[in-house]
Amino acid sequence: MIVVNVLISAALISFCAWLARARPDLAGFIVSLPLTTLLVLALNQAQYSDPAKATLFAKSIFFGVLTSLVFFVPFLLAERLKLSFWMCYLTGLALLIGAYFIHKFLFVAFGR
Repeated sequence: MIVVNVLISAALISFCAWLARARPDLAGFIVSLPLTTLLVLALNQAQYSDPAKATLFAKSIFFGVLTSLVFFVPFLLAERLKLSFWMCYLTGLALLIGAYFIHKFLFVAFGR
């Protein structure tokens, strides 16, 4: 089953990376869709058949999506602050560290 998971994931990522060259707007929209979430939730349920854990998993994903958006803040400010791509990327990664702790707090407070 892990091979199927890897092949599906790799195909989706490869397709979006390819599409980003010609249609970055469409690729960005596709990547922003919860495609991986849909796949992972379905594959997880098919493998483990535990609806309670699947619900907790989905709640964690919800809070993760919200908090992980901080990664994009440097890109939104790039022109104004004259940030290079790599500066935006590295700053976004650093912001994700703080986002993890916010996610953890939200999940404990509202996820259960």
